[in-house]
Amino acid sequence: MGVYVSVRGWLECDATQLVTVREIISSHADDHYSHGWSTPRQQVNWTHYLFYGADIRASALDWFTDQIGEIARIPASDEDGDRIRGLFLASHEADGTTEWQVREGRLVISPADARHRYLDE
Repeated sequence: MGVYVSVRGWLECDATQLVTVREIISSHADDHYSHGWSTPRQQVNWTHYLFYGADIRASALDWFTDQIGEIARIPASDEDGDRIRGLFLASHEADGTTEWQVREGRLVISPADARHRYLDE
């Protein structure tokens, strides 16, 4: 059957960056796990949010982290210098939960805080 990882989290970006994010997601489309991406039904104010939630095979983690890393490298689109930010929790059936931070142009993966252990139960 395989080992699964529950991945859930979000990205924050501006309208210009959102166009590129959608292009990256489309370029990684697999007609299965890529359906875990969603956005609000209607945009509210200036920050655009993209959400991901799916149970994916551990063997597909590189597929997901490759696209998150590519998204993280999208440059700021205006003089404010705001890069894409985000946070994901990934609960691995065997290895426990890790925290994936999208910040400063990269994906930073570290063990999740103990307070998130309830998600593994």
